[in-house]
Amino acid sequence: MRALVVAFAVALFVTPAAASDQTDVMAVVHRFIDALDKGDIKTACSTLATPSSIIDEFPPYGWQGATACADWATDFDTFNKKNGITDPAVTLGKARHIDVSGDRAYAVFPAAFSYKEKGKKGTESGSLFTAALQKSSAGWVITGWAWSKH
Repeated sequence: MRALVVAFAVALFVTPAAASDQTDVMAVVHRFIDALDKGDIKTACSTLATPSSIIDEFPPYGWQGATACADWATDFDTFNKKNGITDPAVTLGKARHIDVSGDRAYAVFPAAFSYKEKGKKGTESGSLFTAALQKSSAGWVITGWAWSKH
């Protein structure tokens, strides 16, 4: 009986921490996406760890290291200008899952990308935004993310 009481007490303390971590992870991911949607690259990149890793659907497809976010942003801007893309915006759906294990987390969100291409509205729906995160004394940061189009 004592073991059952101890297990119940541990569950009471662990569950709120895990739920809080999941909420904090979601907040960091949304802060990143919201900043990108506003064109605030500095704030967006501040949510990423240094170094970090990025995989996305346009060349060169992968960015790594201390300047991964800034390099990705430059290449994204170049790609958009070359292809006449304006007004890019990402909408995240409800998280498919957020796994937290100690100071590490993995989160997957359904996502849609809306934009204008040469003035015509376009949408890329059914995509996924996946992020890996690490918790430090300053809070959660994204160590890597990937966009997978449908």
